[in-house]
Amino acid sequence: MGVTATAHGKDLMVLGYSVDQVVHDYGDLCQAITELAFERDAPFAIQEFRTLNRCLDNAIADAVTEFSFQREASLVRNRDAEDNRRAGTLAHELRNSLGTATISLRALELSGMPVGGATGALLKRSLTAMGNLITRALDDVRNGVQGQRETFSVASFIADAYNEWEPRASLGGLVFKAPAVDPALAVCGNRELLLAALGNVLQNAFKFTRPHSEVTLRAYAFGELVQIDVMDHCGGLPAGSAESMFTPFTQRSDDKSGLGLGLSIARQSIEADTGTLSVRDVPAVGCIFTIGLPRLTL
Repeated sequence: MGVTATAHGKDLMVLGYSVDQVVHDYGDLCQAITELAFERDAPFAIQEFRTLNRCLDNAIADAVTEFSFQREASLVRNRDAEDNRRAGTLAHELRNSLGTATISLRALELSGMPVGGATGALLKRSLTAMGNLITRALDDVRNGVQGQRETFSVASFIADAYNEWEPRASLGGLVFKAPAVDPALAVCGNRELLLAALGNVLQNAFKFTRPHSEVTLRAYAFGELVQIDVMDHCGGLPAGSAESMFTPFTQRSDDKSGLGLGLSIARQSIEADTGTLSVRDVPAVGCIFTIGLPRLTL
């Protein structure tokens, strides 16, 4: 009985039962045996009933012990997975900022441009972003601080994204376009996290867009929303693969230089600001990733 009760406790954990339900399960078993004995006119002797209760008591103890062990093991696995996801997220965002800083520094070295110019400003923003990421990670460890929400201009937001990622597009032989944005459009959110999320979408676009083609970034009003589109020229998606692109650690090419976390991180950050991130396929052309955020007016 102990062996079967242990297996039963494990099965109930897998099925999503609570510990109270495990105990009640054996109470129901006792009730069923008693009712069956009554229906068949086979009443228990006192000693037999005591034996039954003792067996069920031992079975409950074994089942609950195994249930608790399996639950703790599950919690540990989930906690480890979450820790890995957080570490991967931090590493991914730091690498993005480091990549931009490295490209900016290389451009300064090769061209002899002054540090006080636009490229120097890009280098400064990238280093600042790295510092902010580290600060945010330390805040999360201390007390779970997630950053402040603010109202900001969509036009300046898109301009910052373009200025940060255009050097990478040029380095990869791509054309990066960002049409003008209505200066009255605004959204409210954690600007830093949303900019990093958009950067992850752009990074994905640059990675998969065919050489010598283009990536387009545009923002516009759509009803009560501000929509931000990133259109690439990757050639289109395999049938049924769109939603799986947002699964953590999913990589859709033989290039394993990344972690497969970019789009997952982007969706998580955007949804934290009551936004959405979706993708639609343009067969034989590419993909259009769309960020939707509640619209405000400056």
